[in-house]
Amino acid sequence: MSNERPVQAVTPPAEPPTTATRRRFIAATAAAGGAAVVGGLAAGQPALAAEAAPGSRAATAVGGSKDDRNAKKEKKMRIVAVEEAFSIPGAIRQEAAIRQRMDVPEAIKQEWFRRLDDLTELRLADMDANGVDVQVLSYSTPGLEVIEDPAEAVAVARRVNDHLAKVVAAHPKRFAGFAVLPLQDPKAAVVELRRAVKELGLKGVLYNDHVRGHYLDEPRFRPVWAELERLGVTLYLHPAVIPADNWRVFDGYPVLVGPSWGWTATVGAHALRLIYGGVFDEFPRASVTLGHMGELLPFQMARLDSRYPQVPVEQRVDHLPSYYLRKNVYVTTSGVMSHAALLGAVHAVGVDRVLFSIDYPFESSAEAVGFLRSAPYAPADLARIAHGNADRLLGL
Repeated sequence: MSNERPVQAVTPPAEPPTTATRRRFIAATAAAGGAAVVGGLAAGQPALAAEAAPGSRAATAVGGSKDDRNAKKEKKMRIVAVEEAFSIPGAIRQEAAIRQRMDVPEAIKQEWFRRLDDLTELRLADMDANGVDVQVLSYSTPGLEVIEDPAEAVAVARRVNDHLAKVVAAHPKRFAGFAVLPLQDPKAAVVELRRAVKELGLKGVLYNDHVRGHYLDEPRFRPVWAELERLGVTLYLHPAVIPADNWRVFDGYPVLVGPSWGWTATVGAHALRLIYGGVFDEFPRASVTLGHMGELLPFQMARLDSRYPQVPVEQRVDHLPSYYLRKNVYVTTSGVMSHAALLGAVHAVGVDRVLFSIDYPFESSAEAVGFLRSAPYAPADLARIAHGNADRLLGL
């Protein structure tokens, strides 16, 4: 890991007034309780108890003089965002019904749908306004995981991947894409994976957690991992809007089920199944990408390693859990705009394994880019997070 030094804070561009985000809604509803302070905790300064908001006195102290910050603004940094959702109305029969059940204020929900269904006008304008060079597009949840019939899943996967490839071909400098896979039929999924990468030019796979209650450590999915390794592409493991099962601890608290906690807990556990299930021992060059700052697994590494000696010998894998988190897992910043969390993730897994993401349209591009630009890193390390690691991992 390179030596990390504070860099100049940059005030994020103003957020377009039409943008509706989860973060804005949460902030509005929590306003009576006081504002949280976010921003520039510098590497090597653990004594700073709070993060400083970009533009605040604390951020100025970390970021340097006004002249230094202005000079930094003038130098454009390439930005690649790697978990950016889209949708195709009517592609999945269950999608409309599932969308309507989402427990989100109607105005915010409708704005999400409007932006998910748009792949050029609104999206490109948002990217241009906020200095985002490339979005790596992926099909939104609910996705193929809700389809019961394997043949239908195969047909929908082909339709979605063909549509995505056409969009990327029309805007090759602005978009790249993650394929969807019909994992209900692993053999068909291998065929579609090969087609999506070799013929359509897609850069990997994004899948929404479970395959109708099944997880990707199961033996039936080994051929998919073999093909992912052979092609050298990553599988981005993303939360599913419909859980595989219901946890009693969530009863009466629907806020715990979704993005605030439940999704992190379930996807993080799924990733651990891959580790403890020996997937990466069998396919050591395979990789998984986890959003939301690695679904918190980087912060649990010491605990995972310290408890590993208690695992029965016959169930152990070749290395400690931290080995796989540093060798087979990539982490993105999607939806977690905290410099303290970013510093922790980078220190845990290494600066070469952390990628920038917005989680468009569910998060604000302006806020996410402002968070990135004001991150307390030397320019070379910041460039790795902003685009270099994505360029390398995805072959952009």
